[in-house]
Amino acid sequence: MKIEIVISASHEETRAGVLEAGRLVEFYLERPHNQRLVGNIYKGRVENVLPGMQAAFVDIGLEKNAFLYVDDAYPASNGEAEDFPEDVRNLTIKDLLKEGQEVIVQIAKEPTGTKGARITRNLTIPGRYLVLMPTVDYVGVSRRITDEKERERLKKLAYAIKPRNLGVIVRTVAEGRGRQELEKDMKFLLKLWSDLKQRARTLRAPALLHKDMGLVYRIVRDLLTDEVHALYTDSREAYREISGLVRAFSPELQDRIHLHTDPRYDLFEKYGINEEIEKALKRRVWLQCGGYIVIDQLEALTAIDVNTGKYVGSERLEETVFRTNMEAAEEIARQLRLRDIGGIIIIDFIDMEEYKHREQVVAALERAMARDRTKATVLGVTQLGLVAMTRKKGRRSLQALLTRPCPYCEGRGRVLSEESMSQKVRREIKRIMRHSDAEAILVEVHPSVAALLIGAGGANLRELERELGKSIYIKGSEACHLEEFNLRALCSKQEVEAQALPVRAGQVLELRVEEPHVSNVWDGIARIEGYVVDIEGAGDRVGEKVKVEITKAFRTYAKAKIV
Repeated sequence: MKIEIVISASHEETRAGVLEAGRLVEFYLERPHNQRLVGNIYKGRVENVLPGMQAAFVDIGLEKNAFLYVDDAYPASNGEAEDFPEDVRNLTIKDLLKEGQEVIVQIAKEPTGTKGARITRNLTIPGRYLVLMPTVDYVGVSRRITDEKERERLKKLAYAIKPRNLGVIVRTVAEGRGRQELEKDMKFLLKLWSDLKQRARTLRAPALLHKDMGLVYRIVRDLLTDEVHALYTDSREAYREISGLVRAFSPELQDRIHLHTDPRYDLFEKYGINEEIEKALKRRVWLQCGGYIVIDQLEALTAIDVNTGKYVGSERLEETVFRTNMEAAEEIARQLRLRDIGGIIIIDFIDMEEYKHREQVVAALERAMARDRTKATVLGVTQLGLVAMTRKKGRRSLQALLTRPCPYCEGRGRVLSEESMSQKVRREIKRIMRHSDAEAILVEVHPSVAALLIGAGGANLRELERELGKSIYIKGSEACHLEEFNLRALCSKQEVEAQALPVRAGQVLELRVEEPHVSNVWDGIARIEGYVVDIEGAGDRVGEKVKVEITKAFRTYAKAKIV
């Protein structure tokens, strides 16, 4: 499969996309004010120890205290001087940590929403070929290296070059590499660890001890392998950085680095990446066969629904369903990587009668997820016929990276209907006027809500005034959100009317005729922020701007003539 990497860098942001067979499967973004925190190592101070949660909150210098669960809080096997019994796995959080204690921790999961970062005392420092684990004595080899002879060779090399009492994991990119390259990487990592320990001795908590490298560096270190056909960038500065890193890490890949200089094409537009990112922010994703999937990211889990949509198949319903599900399995795996969705994922494939078809769909999902660098586990079909799976959470999802919660619906994804909002405003007006001695009230709402409050010919407004015995003025404003209600005035009728009416008799204006009058086609209708202006003789001037003089102004509309 052809794999390409595209990097677009500027002073404002750095974006990177990974394409497989020409389709975007991974997206990365880094901005100066919003840089990634996962991998950063801090010297923190324990603020609270909570036995009921078997966890602690640690001040590491961020806006919210970080969360340290008991399984991640066990002391290091070396490098820290605490005197713990040998079988530490039976210890509680109160045995492991005390309030005010200083600890070295690493961010394992980005802070999201109201939650602070999740941290661990099991540190990892990644290099090009190796990952140094300074707190454990362990040797491992990437599970993606499947050849047993190669795994054994790399394991022996790792044992030979690693210092005593330190751990190391051999990364996938180390496959086929020799001792000299691994030793060079180990020296680099040991220097980082030595510098980190020196800072830990001199700095007071909370303090940042080690910051993971920038996005361009991480892309080259983690993603640029022999499988990558080409890497393109539109930044000369990034190109120089990448070329220097490749010369140091993998000089044989130098000819795969390309600088995009054609001013006629934006690099991300050329590869269709911008369009794919926009699609990835939508709930509905269309399949090539005409079916579609719906992705809903919730607080506790992500729910994915598969539908046949416009695809009607040929003859057999079972074949139509099977083909849609097979295509959906491939697309779901791509969307999970692209959107970087983690946690529990529930997939509702279209019901299949044949058992072998269900097996094939699950197997297709597993094969597609095998290309994902993030650990994912397909748990199989539940008793409800749903496919359950998990995917490790690390960095923020694409949705969290590029969007923010709606300040109006606060994540509900829906707003009150105009009818519901108009009734809510009526109740609020009644409540206010029952507790006020004012003669009149002026409220500002969205024009569509204002139209319902006023009613045809002002009937609803007159009924409300009859019920309350006071004057009610409704002003429509496009600036108002559908669920917004603004109290503009609560005083005498004369004062309210002066603020409520956007026009006055004798005023000359230039207005656009929007539509003919409903009951008198000879007249035309214009609007000023929802306030209706009935223009005499303008029924045939729809779409035109005309100069008019206001002849009469009422609470809900005005009369005008062309001048």
